[in-house]
Amino acid sequence: MREERILLIDDEEGLLVMLESLLRKEGFAFITKALTAAEALQAVCRAQYKLIVLDVMLPDMDGFALCTELRKITHAPILFLTARSSDLDKLQGLCLGGDDYITKPFNPMELTARIHAQLRRISVYSSAEPNHAEEVYEYDIFTVNPTTGELIVDGIDVPCPAKEFELLQYFCKHPNRVFTAQQLYEQVWGSMVQGDEKTVVIHISRLRKKIEKDPSDPQILKTLRGIGYKFVAPVDRKKL
Repeated sequence: MREERILLIDDEEGLLVMLESLLRKEGFAFITKALTAAEALQAVCRAQYKLIVLDVMLPDMDGFALCTELRKITHAPILFLTARSSDLDKLQGLCLGGDDYITKPFNPMELTARIHAQLRRISVYSSAEPNHAEEVYEYDIFTVNPTTGELIVDGIDVPCPAKEFELLQYFCKHPNRVFTAQQLYEQVWGSMVQGDEKTVVIHISRLRKKIEKDPSDPQILKTLRGIGYKFVAPVDRKKL
């Protein structure tokens, strides 16, 4: 029996019951259901959740607005599960702090696979013992500490959702290597389905706003048109 807490937010009670049944078959015992944004916010204030599944169409608040509010309270991965399927909707959800986006109707096996992938990576980071702490990446502008999950930019602790942090850490581990969006998605998100390259693009854009001096002219997370992306490590303070 798995101990991770999962919060399901959707205005369709029947769908919530189906999702709960699906996840219980996968071994998840602690599942909370919320039919409204108000219920969801109350739940997050009462307990810590490892993952949140969020619909966009809610009766009391747009799911995108709710995502923004949730990001003020929790860094737990947020997976949008919604009938809003346009590229604009997906981009908006990811820009506001969502970690993944699945459209209805959905394949239950794909949903559970993505949930397992998200939680597997969280488990790896949280279970790291101090004597096996991962390398801390220190640069002239920012520091990435995988053990504590901190991103420090110009001396300030900058909030960084799980998938953004994992993507940045992956880049730090592989400086000056070129990756396609598909390769990055497979390594960080754990799977690849059509359209997920946009997820990578949005997360890179969000990271640039945090670590680049001029996000419109990135010098760290570079785009090689028609090829992919490359992390060019800034000067390491320890080597000065």
